[in-house]
Amino acid sequence: MSAAMNLLLLLLVTAILATKASAHPLFPPPPPQSQILHTFPPSLFATILSTLGFQELSSVTTNANLSLITPTTIFAATDSTLLTCPSCSLPLLLQEHSLPGLYTLHFLRNLAFGTKIETFAPDRCLTITASHINPSDAVATRKVFVNGVEITKPDLFNNGLVIVHGIQGFISHLSPASCTVEKMTTLAYPDPPPPTAAFLIKHSMMKETMAQLRFRGFSLVALAMRIKYPELSDLKSMTVFAIDDASIFAGGEGHAYVTDLMYHIVPNRILQGSHLMGLPSETVIPTMERGQKLVITTAGGGGPLAPMRINYVKIKNFDLVSNTRIVVHALSTPFPHVHHRTAKNEGTCAQSQSEACENNANAPSTES
Repeated sequence: MSAAMNLLLLLLVTAILATKASAHPLFPPPPPQSQILHTFPPSLFATILSTLGFQELSSVTTNANLSLITPTTIFAATDSTLLTCPSCSLPLLLQEHSLPGLYTLHFLRNLAFGTKIETFAPDRCLTITASHINPSDAVATRKVFVNGVEITKPDLFNNGLVIVHGIQGFISHLSPASCTVEKMTTLAYPDPPPPTAAFLIKHSMMKETMAQLRFRGFSLVALAMRIKYPELSDLKSMTVFAIDDASIFAGGEGHAYVTDLMYHIVPNRILQGSHLMGLPSETVIPTMERGQKLVITTAGGGGPLAPMRINYVKIKNFDLVSNTRIVVHALSTPFPHVHHRTAKNEGTCAQSQSEACENNANAPSTES
């Protein structure tokens, strides 16, 4: 009788602890007790991953030491994604991308920005972030990122014991400091200020933005932001106009863009695409370069034949990266330095599309 009572008491205590854990935002909803006590067959993970098309990860599940008694969430990288890390150990990589517990996309979307969750790899944590796509329906349309890599196929598999999310992007092994705020070296950043909550939020958002830029082919912009980190770290928010790597190398403007980065950043303002499109012609926008400003030379709403232009340059892609503090828009060429009074001539340029207009757009600044 005492053994039965002990078993009943154990089940009651476990249920109470599980209820408390579910109330904490960092814990996913607990599965039923029958599932917790269930032992998975060793081939379960291999079968699931293989069926879903993750052949490389499926082949290393035996060596990944995933738990056979704990509900598990796996962020599965495609076979092509694994090529981005040729030196990675696949068993360790699978272990680092697997979490104890069931984390659906809905639950991940509602986590605080920069939430760290411990993986099956000892002392290794994944960082969960999300970006706002549509401000009017922010939660339901948020893209979720795991260590800067987007979940492209959320809730691909969920049988109540195992959840699999498909991810695609650049991946690497987790840092030994991944469960804390990673230390900033002098090569990447200056010495950090005291670790206040506000600083940690800004730092994590800056890291997230740079990771997404690297993934999208804007590595030089990400590098330039690291170099300029002392100036950028004091901003409450910012709008960045970025040039992709291919355009920079094609035009030989890499060094010029890095040195002129501050001219492509609007400090302490979030100017999303919808906001920029609503600005009238000749609107002046301040930049981080002292005395230099951007100008709306063609207002939005003109259609494909007369697209919106800033300093005579068309925006290639609005809201490339967006979170609550940083928004990045893509350009095909850097902004030329123009005096804001020259914006009055842009209406004629937009209509004629003449060679003279193109020369005007690329003319050197007349400002001192």
